[in-house]
Amino acid sequence: MDNNRLFVGNLPWSVTSQSLKDLFGEFGEVTDAVVISDRATGRSRGFGFVTFVKAEDAEKAKDAMNNKEVDQRAIVVSVAKKREERTDGMRSGRDFRHNG
Repeated sequence: MDNNRLFVGNLPWSVTSQSLKDLFGEFGEVTDAVVISDRATGRSRGFGFVTFVKAEDAEKAKDAMNNKEVDQRAIVVSVAKKREERTDGMRSGRDFRHNG
């Protein structure tokens, strides 16, 4: 498991990948931040992932940001967990999912 990659859920629709990176950047160097969008509509699905260079920075961010209010919504932050194989043997597009 990559302890430097976080799942961020319950995101307000206003949050973009850049604003997500900015939001978590105060805790350490962020190498990637992405808000997942619906393929058909392009609209945010309300969750994303943030990857830090250092696992200890991710841990600090998780502790500080979990249940923090962002645009009047309490976001959920946890360590991202690798997706398990689907029952039909296929893997979906992303390798991480919410651990909770």
